[in-house]
Amino acid sequence: MRIHLIAMGGAVMHNLALALQKNGHFVTGSDDEIYNPAKDRLQNAGLLPQKFGWFPEKITPDLDFVILGMHARADNPELQKALETGTKVYSFPEYIYQHAKDKKRVVVAGSHGKTTTTSMIMHVLRHAGLAFDYLVGAQLEGFETMVQLSDAPIMVIEGDEYLSSPIDRRPKFLHYRPHIGIITGVAWDHINVFPTYEEYCNQFALMLENMEPGANLYYYEPDHDLSNLVKRSTSSIYATPYQALPHRVSSGKTFAERYKRGLVELQVFGNHNLANLAAAYHVCLDLGVSEDQFWEATQTFKGAAKRLQPLVSGAGFSAWLDFAHAPSKARATVEAVRGIHPERKLLACLELHTFSSLDKAFLPLYSKTLAPADVACVFYSPHTLEMKKLPPISAAEIRVAFDHPNLHVFTERADLEAFIKKQNLENTNLLMMSSGNFGGMAIQEFVQNLVF
Repeated sequence: MRIHLIAMGGAVMHNLALALQKNGHFVTGSDDEIYNPAKDRLQNAGLLPQKFGWFPEKITPDLDFVILGMHARADNPELQKALETGTKVYSFPEYIYQHAKDKKRVVVAGSHGKTTTTSMIMHVLRHAGLAFDYLVGAQLEGFETMVQLSDAPIMVIEGDEYLSSPIDRRPKFLHYRPHIGIITGVAWDHINVFPTYEEYCNQFALMLENMEPGANLYYYEPDHDLSNLVKRSTSSIYATPYQALPHRVSSGKTFAERYKRGLVELQVFGNHNLANLAAAYHVCLDLGVSEDQFWEATQTFKGAAKRLQPLVSGAGFSAWLDFAHAPSKARATVEAVRGIHPERKLLACLELHTFSSLDKAFLPLYSKTLAPADVACVFYSPHTLEMKKLPPISAAEIRVAFDHPNLHVFTERADLEAFIKKQNLENTNLLMMSSGNFGGMAIQEFVQNLVF
C-alpha cells in the first residue's frame, strides 16, 4: 500500500512509519520539524522528508490512506487536501485498531505507569516465546522499534487518554476495544483538554464501556476514585482488583514475594513498580504464561527508557532519570528513590514542561509532591511558557505551590547545573525528572562528570 503520514516526526508516528516500511508498504511523510532520534532513524531508513513543511501536492490519487499525527493542526494544508479529495484519513489509534481488530487486544491505560506496565508485559511475553504485536511509548532494550505490526495473534497496546488527532477529540484508548485491560490509576492530567477532574475521570468510564463484552479488566484497588468508577460501571466485563506485590528492600535491592513461593530479586524498585508488576502478572497469566516463566523473566527486566533509568550507580552516589512530570508521577518516583536508599540524602530535580504543569490553576496539585527529598529543585523555561501562550509564573508562586522547606527554583539550565555541582554528593541520590531535557542539558554526560 501507499501510505502518507502527516506529522511523522513524533515518537510513535516515526516508529509507525518504520514498522509500515518494514512490512513492505511504500511510506512517505511530512512534518514542520523533526528532531533526533527520529530524524536519524528516518534518514537511515530513507524516509526523512527532503524538506520540512507541509506540501499538499504529496496528497496524490494513488495514496491508499493517510495517517494523521496529533501534532498537526486541524487546518494543516495536507490534511485539508486529503479531506477535499476524499482520501481516507486515519488517526494513528484508528489505524492501530484496523490492524489489530482480529487479534486479542491488551490495552494498558491509566494516568501513570502505562509505559512501564506495557514494557513488563512485552518483556515477559518475549521471554515466554509468544508472538505478539505492540505499541509502547518508550524505547525498550531488545526491541528495535516502539511499534511492531505482524500477523501475530496478540497485540499489546499502551492506551493513552490524550486526544487521537486534531480532528478526532476522543482519547486514543477509546479506539482499541480491549479484550484484556489494565487501569493503573486515575490522577488529573491534560488540563488543556480535560479542564475538570470529573471530565478527566469520565474518559476512563468511557473506556470501560468500550471494552469488548466479557473482557477482563485489572485495576489498581488502592485508588479509591478508580475503584468507585469501576464499581459504578454497567459494562459487561469482569473486573479484578490488584495492588502492589509484597516485597522487601535490603541493601538497595528489591525482592518480590512470589505469591508464597519465596523471594525473587528485581532490577526495578518502588511501590508503584511493584503495582505495575502485579498488573503485568495478571495479564501474562491470562495470556497463557506460566508462573515460572513470569518470575524468571521479571528478574531481567530493567525498565523502559527514562522510567527510573539508572544514569550512574556507585558507592555512595546514584542518579536516575525519570519521565515524571504530572504530580502523581513525581510523587511516586520521589518516594521510590527515597525508599531504595533511605540512609542517603535525596536531591530531586523536576522540570515543569507540559501544558498542564505550567498552568497556574494546576500548580497547587504539586503540593508536597517533593516532600521526601532533602533538597528539591524546580526548573522551568520562560520561553516554553511563551511558546505555549501561557502567562508568566514567578519563583514565589512555585515555592508556594510545592510547599517544600528546601526548594530552589531555576529558569536557566546553567544555574541549575551550577547548583547541583556545588552540592556535597557523598552519600547522595540524584533524581532528574522531566518530559523535556532541562533546557537542553546533556543529562547523561552532566551526571557522569559529577563523579568521574
